[in-house]
Amino acid sequence: MRQPSPPVTDRAPRAGGATPSRVLGLNAYLVYATGKAARRALTDTLSPHGLRMWHLTVLAMLDEAGPLSKGDLAARLDMNQSDLTRTVTDLDTAGYVECARDPLDRRRIEVALTPAGGLTLARLDSAVSAAEAGLLTPLSQAERDRFASLLRRVHAHLERERADDGPAGTVHGE
Repeated sequence: MRQPSPPVTDRAPRAGGATPSRVLGLNAYLVYATGKAARRALTDTLSPHGLRMWHLTVLAMLDEAGPLSKGDLAARLDMNQSDLTRTVTDLDTAGYVECARDPLDRRRIEVALTPAGGLTLARLDSAVSAAEAGLLTPLSQAERDRFASLLRRVHAHLERERADDGPAGTVHGE
């Protein structure tokens, strides 16, 4: 038996990479697609230094908060404990952090930024800023400031919701 022919349409096939307008109307899609491009730009910036986004995040957290236990780091970053352990091990091997057992609770491991870790973080600041500037090229400085302000507001809201949901454990991809 013969298969029916596909229906003939007047529409030309879409060019590769063209996003349907219905999808462009979804903020969730725009955040996803923009985040994917931003992640790629940051990965390209960090990779030559042997680092990934989680490495940068842990270094920045330790720089801002000071020494923290692995458990506190995982909770603050909403990071799976095993992923955090792997990230901290990488940073310790590179000499960017030091790990030491808490003398009052030998089960607790404190992680601290080393001077080399602080210098690396400072050196990365300009490279990361340049990657971000490239991503935001179409926006004026005022638009970039407004965009960042809006993203921080949504992020703060999501962090409050996460805090209300309970303990960490979400696995974030690298």
